[in-house]
Amino acid sequence: EQRIAEIVHSIPPGVTSVLLTRHTTTTDIIAQQKFCGTNALQLCDKLSPTTHEELRLALPGISLIQVIHVSTVSDIEEAIKIAPLVDALLLDTGSRSDTMVELGGTGRTHDWSISHQICKSVKVPVFLAGGLNPGNVADAIRTVHPFAVDVCSGVRTNNQMDENKLAAFFNAVNQGTFS
Repeated sequence: EQRIAEIVHSIPPGVTSVLLTRHTTTTDIIAQQKFCGTNALQLCDKLSPTTHEELRLALPGISLIQVIHVSTVSDIEEAIKIAPLVDALLLDTGSRSDTMVELGGTGRTHDWSISHQICKSVKVPVFLAGGLNPGNVADAIRTVHPFAVDVCSGVRTNNQMDENKLAAFFNAVNQGTFS
């Protein structure tokens, strides 16, 4: 977290800094945000029904981006329920079972038709993530119509950012059409 705070303090005004957090309690999320100093929070796990409201009260002016791990059509209702409580949604691939929790970063895609339904059903910006790469991002944009896309593993080689993949990704993004 110290490194995050150092990076945040070097960012020029007007540029959004986003803290990805796996914390689920209001107290832990607030403490992490205050230490790091970001102006947005990406909430990577499901939160209790009151946590979004508590964060709004405790962190005025901090944008809340809730991750929805898209796996079934029931995620459409979850997104509709959460959307009024946050500034944006991020649709990612992940799963939860009794033995394992995946909160994104899997490199796998999910059912984009579900993501498209979410985009049509909510009134907040929707970011699309989950297995995006230079070979599929244009189709993803055309299918889902997100506000923006989010990429990580799809532009890496040997766990390092790959400049060639990144350039190819941006070229492919330009072939898609954002809503």
